[in-house]
Parts: sequence; C-alpha cells; structure tokens
Amino acid sequence: MGKRVAVVLSGCGVYDGSEIYESVITLLRLDQAGAKVQCFAPDISQLHVINHATGDVVEGETRNVLVESARLARGNIKELGEAAEADFDAVILPGGFGAAKNLSDFALKGAHVSVNPSLVAFIQAMHKAGKPVGLICIAPAMTGVLFGAGAVCTIGNDQGTAAAIEATGAIHQNCAVDEVCIDQANKLVTTPAYMLAGSLSEAANGINKLVDTVLAMA
Repeated sequence: MGKRVAVVLSGCGVYDGSEIYESVITLLRLDQAGAKVQCFAPDISQLHVINHATGDVVEGETRNVLVESARLARGNIKELGEAAEADFDAVILPGGFGAAKNLSDFALKGAHVSVNPSLVAFIQAMHKAGKPVGLICIAPAMTGVLFGAGAVCTIGNDQGTAAAIEATGAIHQNCAVDEVCIDQANKLVTTPAYMLAGSLSEAANGINKLVDTVLAMA
C-alpha cells in the first residue's frame, strides 16, 4: 500500500502563497511513487495579496489561504487543524513566500518567528511519532520552532537567511540546489529549491530527491 502523505500549502503563488512549481513537482513525485496524498492549509487570510505581474501589493484586496490553496489541490483540501498524525506516514511543505508570510511570520520577524499553532501541533505530533518531515525552499526557516534547538536544515547558502534561522536554535548547512540536507535524528529532510534554482529542472532535481528520501524514511 502507498505511503500516506500530508502536503501543507500556504496559498497559491510564489510571492504570497505556495510556490506553484514546487507544489506541483512535489505532488507529481508523490503520485509517481504511489503515495496517497491529502493537502491541507489554514483557514486564514493571507498576509497580503501580490500582483504577480508587477510584484506590487494589491491594496485593499484580501484572499483566504485555504481557498487559494484549493486551486493547487484541485479542490481536494482540508483545513490544517484537521490534520492528525495517526492518518499519515509523512508530511511535506512546499516553499514560496506563503510559508514565511502565512504559515509563519518569518518574512516579517526573522529570528523572532512564530508559526501557525495548528502547523506546530501537527508537525510536532508527527515528529514525536518518529515520522519524517520534508521542508522545501524557505519552509525550513520554521525548523527551530517546529523541532527545537539543534535541528539541522538548509535553505541553500544565503548567509542572512541562514543566520536568522540559526538565531532560532536550528543549525543551517549549505546545500546545492540538486541535493538534500538530512537530519537523521529528527527525520527532517530539506532542500533549497527556488532559494537557489535558476530553472524548473534544477528545482525538480532537489525536490524529487527530497520526496524520495522522505518516502524511504516513512
């Protein structure tokens, strides 16, 4: 029987939600591996809405993270608070600014980051049960909050972001775009994806390796 994997989304669009390519690559690789996938997202308003053609904030417009994430999940999505450790063998979080704006406030507060309580509860329950977690792109910025001091992760090689992550108690390791960082003790797998990727193929190389590693650990 295929592994049961939760995928946590944070909206739809690189600048204010889940990175679409990262999300689709993740879902495709899981499907190719025969995994049974359920997507989740919090039922909250986005921090803001970005016009992806200009990069500007759209003043006065609001969007719901769950509703926007449903675009990526083709409607098959549940509220993050419904995610239960007993139902899954692993969990993966694609990146995109939504991970740093909607699932957490890392984009605003850096080292003083706080994380959505439902996400903390779910990830920590999975961790306590010895089940693997995959964090992609900027999502590893939440590692210190989710796993505690000493957990090892990567966002690539950006020194400023790495320093903010280490200030939360996590340990950052530089990593190439087509590689993964594996914290065996915490069953945590991370990869830089579009923190470094210059193309869709480059992002896919690391994400595919992350998905494969997470499934092998599950």
